[in-house]
Amino acid sequence: MSQKFKRSEVNRIIRDGEAFLASHGYTLPPFARLSPDEFKARKDELTAITGPGLGFDITDFGFGDFKGYGLFLFTVRNGKAEDLKKGFGMVYAEKAMIAREGQMTPMHRHITKTEDIINRGGGTLVIELFGDTDGKCDREKGVTVACDGITHSFPAGHKLRLAPGESVTLMPGDWHAFWAEGGDVFIGEVSTVNDDNTDNIFDDIRVARFSGIEEDEPPYRLLVSDYPAWLGVAGGGGY
Repeated sequence: MSQKFKRSEVNRIIRDGEAFLASHGYTLPPFARLSPDEFKARKDELTAITGPGLGFDITDFGFGDFKGYGLFLFTVRNGKAEDLKKGFGMVYAEKAMIAREGQMTPMHRHITKTEDIINRGGGTLVIELFGDTDGKCDREKGVTVACDGITHSFPAGHKLRLAPGESVTLMPGDWHAFWAEGGDVFIGEVSTVNDDNTDNIFDDIRVARFSGIEEDEPPYRLLVSDYPAWLGVAGGGGY
């Protein structure tokens, strides 16, 4: 599968996303406003941004249908895997994300990452949950999760609905898919160190975490996945 995104569509999604986040009173960090040429000129001083994969990440999961399957992500901060292994240092990460109404993030789990998924504003965030058996999504197994500090046990396939201000903590192995209902949702994610190259396991093997790009116009902002080609540095999320 792995359809290619048009750069013009990515540019539009980023501009729309910037406006949506601003409408919720959220301001992205200064490096979010750097042009591709500014990024390139300053790449030697931006290694703490490019190394851990901070920045814009727009994906349609390879389906070529962003309205149906997709997510706007911006990694604000990200720690180091070696610190996580030591148990001290920069062991955390943070993302700002946007799920448009009815737009699916496919069923997946993480191997290492523990995360809080937070509805920061907008509509309702729906999270479908399943347990894990031997690394596979078990459609008959439920999960036990904490919602804002209160533990709940849910049956397989439960659709947890988070209103603005509500959150859920997901542990490694908790299978989850999510989408917005009743309006677009501004999602916050606070987690342990994030590595999007290796720590996303999807139930559907057709899913591609990063989308290919068809360059029909110059980029408005660089994506994390652009860093290797544009800057000659590692990219894609995580040290």
